[in-house]
Amino acid sequence: MGTATGSAFTAETLRRGVEGNTGNSLLSLYADDAEIRIVDRDTQPSHPRVLRGRPQIAQLLDDVYSRDMTHKLDRCVVQGDHAAYSESCEYGDGVRVLTESMITLRDGKIAEQVMIQAWDE
Repeated sequence: MGTATGSAFTAETLRRGVEGNTGNSLLSLYADDAEIRIVDRDTQPSHPRVLRGRPQIAQLLDDVYSRDMTHKLDRCVVQGDHAAYSESCEYGDGVRVLTESMITLRDGKIAEQVMIQAWDE
């Protein structure tokens, strides 16, 4: 039997979470034991930053959403228990950030996420 992605996770619920003013709506989409692996210029693929569980993910989201920046969900594709999305962000001073994420869903919640991010320097 497949995951009931329609009941909790949709492109629209992700959009509301990403584009919201706090990370709380986005955090609600993650499973309690979710894991995020982040790859960027500071955390290379062989040594990604790994966040485990909602408390660690909440710390990241609190930090990100406390900054002077906007967030926009550019694209999202949901297929069965998997989704991929692009997010663009812009700081108040014009610096831009782009993230690409692949996620695995379990029971309508994000269980695993691999995020690759790049930003202006």
